[in-house]
Amino acid sequence: MAPDRKPSMGRSAAPQAGEGAYAAMIAKARGLVPRLRERAARTEELRQLPSETEIDLHDAGLFRMLQPARIGGAELDYVALVDCAELLGQADASVAWNLANLASHHWMLGMFEQKAQDLVWGRDPDALIASSFIFPAGRATRVEGGYRLHGSWPFSSGVASCEWNMLASVVYSDDEADGIEYRIFLLPKGDYKVLDTWNVAGLRGTGSCDVEVRDAFVADHMSVAVGDLAGGPTPGSKVNPNPLYALPVFSLFPYVLSGVALGNAQACLDDYTEVARHRISTYNRAKLSDFQSTQIKIAEASAKIDAARLIMRSACLQAMEDARCGHIPDMATKTRYRRDGSFSVNLCTDAVSMLFAASGARGLFTTGVLQRQFRDAHAINSHLAFNFDAAGTNYGRVALGLPSENLTL
Repeated sequence: MAPDRKPSMGRSAAPQAGEGAYAAMIAKARGLVPRLRERAARTEELRQLPSETEIDLHDAGLFRMLQPARIGGAELDYVALVDCAELLGQADASVAWNLANLASHHWMLGMFEQKAQDLVWGRDPDALIASSFIFPAGRATRVEGGYRLHGSWPFSSGVASCEWNMLASVVYSDDEADGIEYRIFLLPKGDYKVLDTWNVAGLRGTGSCDVEVRDAFVADHMSVAVGDLAGGPTPGSKVNPNPLYALPVFSLFPYVLSGVALGNAQACLDDYTEVARHRISTYNRAKLSDFQSTQIKIAEASAKIDAARLIMRSACLQAMEDARCGHIPDMATKTRYRRDGSFSVNLCTDAVSMLFAASGARGLFTTGVLQRQFRDAHAINSHLAFNFDAAGTNYGRVALGLPSENLTL
């Protein structure tokens, strides 16, 4: 999407609530695009966000776009995650990835008990919270007043900048009849160790390192059951009554990050189109813009990107509308959200791959942005939330009357 074009696909151009605040946030995100693009190479070298980028994101209020207004946050509708990530993704997918991730954790904290919210935001309302929602990576046991937690979690994006971490774990009981429970645990950085493991091909600037916990105590109020995040009132709803904090978290999980793929793909298309307008073929000196194949590639890529934007925004807008009506989505709707989230990102990846192939040897140079856009697109697509085989299988199961295999829904 061109920097001067406002996101407009979906049921409405902006969320129903707080349209002025939404427009201001979009303007701030758009204003950061040029400088973030200039820093992209350095961000990759650092393998994490530069300090000046973090300051820019803080100053713009972007980290707090979904934070409760009572804390000073913007409390925008959920679709703001997609729209802001799309804009920043046009500059640097790593920045957009960390922004969307960390902003979503303010939203999730708003669903915890008030005591947990007060502990984190009472100290610093700007405090950043990392995460890793890979449940089998941890093991928790119930003890008096809380839980004992240990494990090793991968892919904790932006963790070096964070004071807290949300870690997912399975809770086991000595009584097999009790079964297992999925929970999220909120820990201060003194309770986990960051392992410098992030040496990767794509999304290099996200600093998505591993974290390790060895027998930490987590109080009851610093944990929330996944079952309490499935849609409807949450433990935090008493102080945060906005329907935003009653959305089904893991059903909508793909849309935390899908805007990153969208912005990256739109930038790739914009860059390709600009080059094709002026480039002369090295083979026969013909203008690339005169080639029918070039014209078709632009049409196909743009159609996929526009379709992806429509799918992403429509899902977020529908979810907010349902929450305002007090409607909790059924399993068919939840699996459709997951299906559409993965499918829309796959469309973006296809568009980037097609444009990369159409660019020939020009795309191979590390001095250009195309190779980074290609690497980042495939790194984004490798996230489990965008695995269409998994999302599609579960959707098909539910459509056929079989139980969902995704225990977080």
